Formats: sequence, C-alpha cells, structure tokens
Amino acid sequence: MADNAPTIQDLLDRIARLEAELAAKDRRIAELERMVEELQRRGKRQSAPFSKGAPSLHPKAPGRKAGEGYGRRAVPKIPRRVDETIRVPCPRWCRHCHGRVRLHGSGHQYLLDLPEVQPHVTEFVVDYGYCTECGRRAQGRDPRQVSDALEVGVVQVGPALISFAAYLNKVGGLSYGKTAAVIEQMAGLRLARSTYCRVLLRLARKAEPTYRRLVESVRASPVVYPDETGWRIGGWGAWLWAVATPDTTVYAIERGRGFAEAAGILGENYSGVIGADGWAAYRPFQSADHQTCLAHLLRRCHEMIEVAWGRGRAFPGRVRALLLLALQLRDRYLAGEITEHGARVARGFLRRRMDDLLSAGFSNPSNGRLAAHLRRNREALFFFVDRPDVEATNWPAEQAIRPAVVNRKVWGGNRTAVGARAQAVLMSVLRTSQQRLLDPVDVFSRMLRSPGTGIPFFRPLRIPPSPCPPRAMSRPKDLFHPFGRRMPRP
Repeated sequence: MADNAPTIQDLLDRIARLEAELAAKDRRIAELERMVEELQRRGKRQSAPFSKGAPSLHPKAPGRKAGEGYGRRAVPKIPRRVDETIRVPCPRWCRHCHGRVRLHGSGHQYLLDLPEVQPHVTEFVVDYGYCTECGRRAQGRDPRQVSDALEVGVVQVGPALISFAAYLNKVGGLSYGKTAAVIEQMAGLRLARSTYCRVLLRLARKAEPTYRRLVESVRASPVVYPDETGWRIGGWGAWLWAVATPDTTVYAIERGRGFAEAAGILGENYSGVIGADGWAAYRPFQSADHQTCLAHLLRRCHEMIEVAWGRGRAFPGRVRALLLLALQLRDRYLAGEITEHGARVARGFLRRRMDDLLSAGFSNPSNGRLAAHLRRNREALFFFVDRPDVEATNWPAEQAIRPAVVNRKVWGGNRTAVGARAQAVLMSVLRTSQQRLLDPVDVFSRMLRSPGTGIPFFRPLRIPPSPCPPRAMSRPKDLFHPFGRRMPRP
C-alpha cells in the first residue's frame, strides 16, 4: 500500500462528512419543497394578491396611541361657504328633572353632505343658412356646444358627464355597465352603456393632439422612468407601457415589449437619463445614460440569500451590502455631509468594489446569473450617487403603473385595439392632470368644445433639477375631485 493512500479511518470520516452534508441538503430540499407548495397553494386562492400570510401572534393594540404617540389628528376643516343656516333653539325645560333652563351661549356645527344631483339640460336653438355664392351650409355655434349635429344625434352628452364617466372607467376601474349604474343612481340619468363607450372613444379622439404633446414633453425631459406590465387586447397578450417624469406620464398599450415599442414613446435618439428596472429593451438607447433600479436588485439579493445555503450566500450578501452603502453615501451627499467632488470619488470607489466582486468565478448558477446581470449594467449601478435629479429606483413608474394594474385585475384589459388606444390616451391625460394639479373636467371640457379634431392643452413644463432629496419629491395623489371641483394646492 502506498504511503499516501487513505486509511480506513480517513474513509470512514469522509463517509460521515458526506452523510452529514447529504442530510443537511435533504433538510434544505424538504424546506424548499414546503415553501414551493405553500406558494403554489397561495397563488390559487382568491385572496392571493391581498394575503400577507398568517396573522401575528402578538399584534399591536388597535386604535391610536395615547399621549404624544397619537399622531396627527385628521379632522374636517370648517367650510368657508355656508349654503344654509338653521337656528336650533335651546329647550326651555330640562328633559331629566323638568327644571327651567337658563340660556348660556350658542355653538356651531357644520354638516357636509352631497346635494341632490339633477341633470342640467340646455337646449340650443341653432340658426343655419346657405351661402348665396357657393351654396354651402353655414350655421351658428355657441362656445358651450360640443357638436354641430342637428339632424342625427341631436341629444348630446355634456362634458362634465363625459369627464365623470372617464374618471369612473379609467381611474376607478368600473366597467361601462357599472358606470351607467352609478350615474343613474346618483343623478337619475339613464343612458345605455354603449353610449358611454362611444362618448369616451370620441373624447379620446379629441385628446389625441394633447397626447402627442405629452409624448413630446416626455422626450424633452432630462430624466424618465419607464416600466411595463402585461395587458390584454381581445383576450390576446399585450403590454402596457408607462413612462413617468415629475410632471408628465404617458401610457401606451402595444403588442410587444421590445426596443421598438420603447422607442415609439421616447424616440430612438433619446439622450437623457433612463431609470429602468434593468429590462434589456432599454439598453439599445446608446445616446442615453442609464440608472438601474436598486430596489429590484436588493429584492433579488434578499430572495437569493433566503434560498441559498453555505458559500452560495456570500456573493448576494456582499452585493446587497454594497448597494446599501451606495444609498447611504447618496443620503450623506444630499444632506450636505459630502461635497459633489466627494460624491464622484465615492461613485468610483463603489464601481471598483463591484468590479472586484465580479472578477471572481462563480460555481453557483444563480450567483453567475446575478454577476452577468451586474456586468451588463455596470455603468448603470451607481449613476445616481452624485445626481440629485436621478432616483435610485424607478418608483415614479411603479406608482404610475399601479392604477392600471388595479383596473386590469378588475376587467382584464380591452376588447379592441381602438379601445386600447383610447385607454392609453385618456389615462395619460388624467394622470398628467393629477400631477400638474389641474382639473381634468376643465381640460376635457375644452377638448370637447373645441371645433375640429381638437388642440393640445398641455404645454411642456421645464422643471429644473431640484436640490431636495428625490424621495421628498411630491408623489401624485388624488388631488382632484371626481365631480370636477378644483382642489386647493397642498
């Protein structure tokens, strides 16, 4: 027997070590199989999108905290306008002991309620005639009219009603049938659901010039945040695209999810900054700078750490720590603790650290795929560190696409390509009105009352880069009232 040959004890020790490793792997496989089975069952449940798992065994006490921890008290403000004042006299005798009551003072109480809604019908008596030279017809037009029809379609739906229907259908996610039912219940106005379908398609045609102006505004923006999600057109797969800026949002519903569809919104030669989630369709924009979403990378690292074991956890853990360090450096730069030069130096330091991590070989397939993704997006990982106007994540696009996802969960998509185009146009106008604190009823009313095919009503805003932290940028909220009343600026 050779001197370097393993002994029986060495072989026994090796067998014991391999059996221990095999037992650990069996336990890990069983745990992963249990997790996969639970996820499969959870995905088939009706409440799967809203389920958060088992309730906590020790939940926090319900209600507000006492003392200083109560938080902000949200109470309605006293109305500036009072439509009706009712005097409520004090009773002369006590209802408990029947003693005489002596008047001491008066208090005020305000009741906020919806008024009784009745349709407002306007009749236009339109005079018309014929030219004595060319014989063409000429007729008058009032600025409040939405159509010139006199023989066919003499009963028109007003702009306020159309705008409210657009809000219910495109923002609220109600179908045409439910939209008709809500308006009938609220105002006693009974119209067929096909009527609302036709008037919204007409509104979308009127809004086309405005939509093209919004696309131009997005292409002129120095920073854009695109995202896409699945959609349906007539039951067939499609994609809903959303491109958001601080003051504009443009939606598009397309059949594909490639560079051609993205270039249809941004233009092939877009030269600003694209803050995306790492999808390959945005990399062909050669003239643009890129910032990949760190939230997606951190989530991916967290998921890899959960399912990995042994040395396979080291690489995603180091990547996660480096990304968190980049966010900390960005916070220090925005707080004034680091100069602009120091932030650029820090960005170079982070790139070198990431290059060192990616230079090693990877035997774990998951780690290899993550490393390949990071190499492809090397220049887009830390672009945000010294750029206050660039977000570290693509949350503006995520926020813009969320209402559309809610609508998709309710009714699935559009039946026709014409309906999909109208969906994208009207959602873009509504969302942009929301961002710019404009009344969508006023915007839609001017579109409907304009002669011809309509004119653009949005002008591109030039917003300079803000020195404040990007996370402090005002996020869109429901700042306009669905009935068209202009809301005050916050």
